[in-house]
Amino acid sequence: MPGNSPQPSALTFQPVLERIATEVAQTPGRGRPADYIPALAACDPRRFGMAVAELDGTVYGVGDWRQPFSTQSVTKVFTLALDLAREGDALWEHVGREPSGNPFNSLVQLEYENGIPRNPFINAGALVVTDRLQTRTGDAAGTLLEFLRAESGNAHLDFDRDIAASETANGDRNAALAHFMASYGNIDNPVPVLLDQYFLQCSIAASCADLALATGFLARHGIRADGSRLLSRSQAKQINAIMLTCGTYDAAGDFAYRVGLPGKSGVGGGIIAVVPGRCTLCVWSPGLDERGNSVAGVAALDRFTTLTGLSVF
Repeated sequence: MPGNSPQPSALTFQPVLERIATEVAQTPGRGRPADYIPALAACDPRRFGMAVAELDGTVYGVGDWRQPFSTQSVTKVFTLALDLAREGDALWEHVGREPSGNPFNSLVQLEYENGIPRNPFINAGALVVTDRLQTRTGDAAGTLLEFLRAESGNAHLDFDRDIAASETANGDRNAALAHFMASYGNIDNPVPVLLDQYFLQCSIAASCADLALATGFLARHGIRADGSRLLSRSQAKQINAIMLTCGTYDAAGDFAYRVGLPGKSGVGGGIIAVVPGRCTLCVWSPGLDERGNSVAGVAALDRFTTLTGLSVF
């Protein structure tokens, strides 16, 4: 971080969040909820919550920061971390680390790249990571849920079975991606098993407070909330780097330009972000732009880094 950037004390986060919430409330265009998942389509795009968690677990929040929402692709960060911790660099033989430049559910690149997805955060890449975690644990979604409960301190986190059922009923594109990669030998488990695990993973409901806390290990360079090490410092850096370059679908360049933090969005309207060595954030507002990112969420994170000077640049 630049040496002359303001470094807010813990006491300054709350007024910053309150100022951001006031500004966001006055923003006219808030996007539209994801309508291709019927269970998400009814969400009010004007809902807004934001939380900041410091390294010691102190959390500040504003708006609907305690309201659980559908985490969707935000969970891909945690599944990636759990698998990388288990198999290390062997993972990168099966999924790349480059921005895709295509929509998150695109089939286009897989054919001419022999079934190897560009990165772990597009749907194809996340399916590969979930598949590999399933092979190593026998219950990828359950392992993820246990991890999120432990890191957030919220034992009540759970799957939303209605969301999972809605995604299963409308999951033909993900099934196509999985079958296509299986034809190249890049999927180990039966596709129906993998899809069940993947849709459960995406269905987990959590709040901004829960997710800000759960992301803390990336700000602590791989150290979990209980002080044990999940990732090496280098592995935590790798995940933060991939979040910065690939974490917001095909708008990652614009997100890096505006926000300047590693981040990961989901079509439920959530975005997590990391200030390495300092804090983690989660913002939620269900109204999405045309690329699947929360309109108010990106704007709020933009204002946060502008007001605090906390950025990786």
